[in-house]
Amino acid sequence: MSEGEQPVDVVGVGADGWVALSGRARALLETADVVVGGRRHLEGLVVGAGQQLVTWPSPMLDDLPRLVRSWEGRRVVVLASGDPLVSGVGSTLVGLLGAERVRVHPAVSSVSLARARLGWSAEGSDAVTLVGRDVDRLRRDLSPRARLVLLVSGAETPRNVSRLLVEEGYGDSVVTVLGYLGGVDETRVEGPASELSTSWDAGLTPRLYVLGVECRPAAGASVSPAVVPGLPDESFEHDGQLTKRLVRAAALAHLAPRTGDVMWDLGAGAGSVGIEFARAHPLNEVHAVERDPVRAERIGRNARRLGVPTLRVVTASALSAIDTLPPPDAVFVGGGADAEVVERTWSALRPGGRLVVHAVTVETELVLHAARRAHGGSLVRLSVEEVGDLGSFTGWSPARAIVQWSTSKPWGQWDPSGATEGAGT
Repeated sequence: MSEGEQPVDVVGVGADGWVALSGRARALLETADVVVGGRRHLEGLVVGAGQQLVTWPSPMLDDLPRLVRSWEGRRVVVLASGDPLVSGVGSTLVGLLGAERVRVHPAVSSVSLARARLGWSAEGSDAVTLVGRDVDRLRRDLSPRARLVLLVSGAETPRNVSRLLVEEGYGDSVVTVLGYLGGVDETRVEGPASELSTSWDAGLTPRLYVLGVECRPAAGASVSPAVVPGLPDESFEHDGQLTKRLVRAAALAHLAPRTGDVMWDLGAGAGSVGIEFARAHPLNEVHAVERDPVRAERIGRNARRLGVPTLRVVTASALSAIDTLPPPDAVFVGGGADAEVVERTWSALRPGGRLVVHAVTVETELVLHAARRAHGGSLVRLSVEEVGDLGSFTGWSPARAIVQWSTSKPWGQWDPSGATEGAGT
């Protein structure tokens, strides 16, 4: 923080309001030049001499940079619900101003209060935010015995979440709607997803609430697959252009998804490799490039159904898309690889990044032999046979062999902003 710059104090306010604020939080409010918050937070606030109250603009994110610039040189307190760093404005301000210019004073978060009411430990349950996100995002997190605290908004969300649970085979899951947590008027309604999916009255949805979901598969249901490499081939809608399960698992082992990675899936086909990479962690960013518009639409459907609706589909050839994509940490080339695609992909790859290319033709295989000589790595032939009927007998049927080249760039000097230096690229 530069000399003379004022930090922004972000104060968490619980549902019990001003009575629960600490002495430090009250002192910050009394000495602030500007107090910013939602209408609910600003109601009842006693305004001091010369103080300015500012209600968040709508849409907030579009106007926030302009608003922040207007605070320059003034003491600013921002009011937020609960813990401002749990899907709150605190995270937004840190991203805009930097951590050194934002001081956060949290109240108890709604996630902590929900766990307390449900009797769930922090290590035995996961928090998932659906605020401003597609409800399909939840599909990735479903598994038998999972306990999920969902940060949500909107009157129809309890019904929509319950319907999704039924679709995924979790109709017996217990859904708990916890309203006004921490306030004197707390509410609690719970029931099986199969009932709430049809009976929930949106008019009864609390204005402030979270959902607790205890995942229980319905009897005889086929539940969603686990978040591991190698989903069943039937998990994907496809027209035959699909990286098959065992080969896909091998590719993902070399692609090695890490938290927050950017990945390119070039010649994506059904999008199976990119989708599985995205499923490895919610912060992963995947760009699936497919020139065929019908297949591109199919990739989008597959991504939504498998819980990664933020996966970006680019309808273009690999070569035309490369310059439009952000620098990748991992790249898979499943179709259309030639020498130019390989070299340009290698050049774009961040230090520490991983590259996997598959070939099914002799011509592409020769490209991979040359690439291995230039950039090192491993070149293997993957052959898979499946048992099947052979007349009145049983025999093995071989699938087309895949040649797989995998390699990685050396790490350079680590930069927490995401860039690296000194890798010799």
